[in-house]
Amino acid sequence: MSLSCFELGEQMLTVDAARDALMTLVEQSVAVEHVALNQAYGRRLAADITALINVPQNTNAAMDGVALAWSEAVPFQAYWPILGDAFAGQAFTGHVPAGRCVRITTGAPLPAGADTVVMREQLVEHPDSVEINTPERVLRGQHVRQAGEDIATGEVALAAGTRLDAACLGLIASLGYAEVAVFKRPKVAIFSTGNEVTPPGKTLSSAGIYDTNRFTLMGLLAEQGAEVIDLGILPDDQTTIQHALAEAAANSDLVITSGGVSVGHADFTRQALEQLGQLAFWRVALRPGRPMACGRLGQSHTPFVGLPGNPVAVMVTFSQFVVPLLQRLQGLTPTPPVRLTAITETPLKSRFKRTDFLRGVYHCDPHGVLHVRTTGAQGSGILTSMLVANCLIELGDDQAGAQPGEAVTIQPLMGWQ
Repeated sequence: MSLSCFELGEQMLTVDAARDALMTLVEQSVAVEHVALNQAYGRRLAADITALINVPQNTNAAMDGVALAWSEAVPFQAYWPILGDAFAGQAFTGHVPAGRCVRITTGAPLPAGADTVVMREQLVEHPDSVEINTPERVLRGQHVRQAGEDIATGEVALAAGTRLDAACLGLIASLGYAEVAVFKRPKVAIFSTGNEVTPPGKTLSSAGIYDTNRFTLMGLLAEQGAEVIDLGILPDDQTTIQHALAEAAANSDLVITSGGVSVGHADFTRQALEQLGQLAFWRVALRPGRPMACGRLGQSHTPFVGLPGNPVAVMVTFSQFVVPLLQRLQGLTPTPPVRLTAITETPLKSRFKRTDFLRGVYHCDPHGVLHVRTTGAQGSGILTSMLVANCLIELGDDQAGAQPGEAVTIQPLMGWQ
């Protein structure tokens, strides 16, 4: 059983231990709501989607052509008398006797008695019959889609927790659902602090810095389907910060900040947080992103996470800790990041008892083998490295680097689920 954030003291944590500890902050999932299917993209299912019908509903034609009633009593014939037509949405209602056929369009229900479809391009059409070119190439049962071959009635088509993409929406629509039960979007409050922090578009003072991390967090949270509550830039004033945090705790499911809340740093943000709830500080054995803070705020016990301040460290720690925390808020068992194996093309530096995440670029060679190289300088303030990278190279706490030709673990940066 994982220890909570408040039981870990000042010990140095592994990435996995820190991730497990953060999950204990969540006391309950966000609520469930029903939304129209055309509003469900990117949402997470709160209940299984079960097939109420077969998909396809009827055994049907996969090609335009003719549907044959194959006869086993006589050799396969080249000429087939036509009894009628079957169109999508307008079925042929009679029975097709052996040796006869019906014109049919793609998707039309296969008439009773018919079991094989020959595509139109293989036919020579006459007024009341068709002639089949190269009849020896016809296979019994060809070009026929069986009822329920995609999904059978009663099957679970999509499991609860699935994040709905375009394919999911099409599948749900094929089952006739007009709305779905989904978890509400987690409301996440974010803010920046400091009199030196300047909004983009404003004149930058000689001692000022532009507000970077708040906008990075907005994008990362949007990618995860969260609803962002932007508190803006809060001044270095404990009363103002405490009031803003109290309101955020009452109206959000998670509060995130970056920088300024590290071990031994007696700033206004830390004081305000400690006044509002229970706060824990600990160190994580990773680079970039060692110092972190977490806790619960207000009577609602809203989870709080204080990420490191450097831009790259924000993105790395978000992928490792905030993504699974958002999954937990939506009633899921958090899943580890997607990991692949690649051959490094460049020397990689690390050290024992610390997990290093290096920005990397991976590619696939002609033999299907993945290779990876670093983006260059790995300073945690080099935000441009995240623009070039398509993966993180993960060097575990049992590794002291890697040399060209060695296998390493990578985490693709796209497609976090």
